[in-house]
Amino acid sequence: MTAPASERARLAELVFGFFPAQLVQTLARLGVPDALGAGPLSVDELATRTGTQPDALGRLLRAATGLGLVRPTADQRYVLTEGGELLRSGTPGSIGNLAQLFCGDAVWRAWGELEWSARTGEPAFEKITGRPTFEHMAADPTLGAIFTEAMAEGTRMAAPGVVATCDLTGVRTLADVGGGNGTLLAAFLTAHPGLRGILFDSPEGVGDAAAVLGRLAARCEVVTGDFFHAVPPADAYVVKSVIHDWDDRRSVRILSRVRAAMPAHGVLFLVEPVLADDPDALAGQRMTLMSDLNMLVCTGGRERTEQDFTALLNEAGLRLDTVTAVPPPTGYSVLRAVPA
Repeated sequence: MTAPASERARLAELVFGFFPAQLVQTLARLGVPDALGAGPLSVDELATRTGTQPDALGRLLRAATGLGLVRPTADQRYVLTEGGELLRSGTPGSIGNLAQLFCGDAVWRAWGELEWSARTGEPAFEKITGRPTFEHMAADPTLGAIFTEAMAEGTRMAAPGVVATCDLTGVRTLADVGGGNGTLLAAFLTAHPGLRGILFDSPEGVGDAAAVLGRLAARCEVVTGDFFHAVPPADAYVVKSVIHDWDDRRSVRILSRVRAAMPAHGVLFLVEPVLADDPDALAGQRMTLMSDLNMLVCTGGRERTEQDFTALLNEAGLRLDTVTAVPPPTGYSVLRAVPA
C-alpha cells in the first residue's frame, strides 16, 4: 500500500530538520541577532560587524526571512522578528545559547555518530573529543560559558513552575545540587523570603553566580565541589537536570551523597522529565525522547521512567513519595523523595 502524501511530507520534514537547526545556530554564533538588537542594518553593515562574506550572509538572511526570524525593511535593511529576538543574548526567553550548544561544535558532531553509539552503547562525544563531555567543557572556557548560559536559559523558563510545584513548608535551608549559576535557586529565594540557600556545583559550573544571585547572595552560600564525593548538609535538596546526565551507577552515587547529607526529616526534589511507560503516550514526549538520545551520544546518561527513578532512589536509601508534573510547557516533573 502506498503511504499518503501527507505522511511522506511529515517524514521529509524530519529528514531535513537539521537544515533550519543549523541556520538558527549559525545566526546566534555569528552574533547576527545581537547586532540587530540596536536597530536595522544592511547586509554590508552586518557583514562588517559579524566578520562574514556579504553575499553568503545575504543568502543566510534570506533563509532566515523565510523561517520568520528576520524581515527586510523598505530600505533594504534587516530587523528581527519576535522569533528572532529570542536568539539575542540576555533577552527574556532567549534560546540563543541553547542553539549554539546543541547545534554546534562537538554536540553536533556527536549526533553525526549516533549509529556508532547505537552499535556500541558508548557516548560518541568522547570518541570525537577524546574526553568525557564535562571534562571537555571544563577545558574550553568558551564552550563552558555557552553550556552554563544554555542551562540557565532552559531553567528560566521552567523555574516558575518548578518553584510552585515544590512544597517547602518547614524548610529553612535549600541546597541546589548541580545548580549551575544559581538561576533556579534565585527563583526559590525570591519566592520564599525566609529561605536560605546553598548553591553547589563545580568551580566551572557556578559561572557568574554572583551576578545572577545579586542581592540574594546575602541569603545564599556558594559552595564548590564534586557531587560524587559529598554535598553540603541542608533541610531540603533540589537536583534539576543532573541525574539524566549519568548512567545508573553514577546516578546512584550522586543520590547516595544527597542521602548521606540530609537529616532524617530531609526531602529531595528531583526535577527531571519522566518517560511514559505507555507507547501510545510517547508521541507527546518528542523532546524527552530526543533528549534521551542526546544523553546517549553525549554523556552516557539517559531519560527515565517512574519505575527507573524508583529503583535508583531505593538503591540510594531514598523512597519516592510523589511525582507531580510541572505545568506546561516545561516537560518536567518533580519527584519528591524522602529517606527510606
